[in-house]
Amino acid sequence: MKARLLFDRRVVVDEESFAELVAWALPLPLGASRHRFKYRLAFVVSGRCVLRYDNEAGKGDHRHFGSREKPYAFSTVDRLVADFFEDVRRWRDENRNA
Repeated sequence: MKARLLFDRRVVVDEESFAELVAWALPLPLGASRHRFKYRLAFVVSGRCVLRYDNEAGKGDHRHFGSREKPYAFSTVDRLVADFFEDVRRWRDENRNA
């Protein structure tokens, strides 16, 4: 089986921000991940990435929230997208008046 693109889309959130979501199904797990998915989900505001979920080969599943990086407990692609958009909502709430 070759890698298969699951989705590659940009979601406009408002006039200054968007989310970009890319995920692939892989024939074998990638590096430190136990699952067979490669993904990159980013929330960009005014040209700056403020939130990102990804699973680089050497690091495994993790998320970047501002300057902090923490492990992410991947379970399913649907849960990944739901968690990401929950963090987008949280970021927007916390930065509403910034």
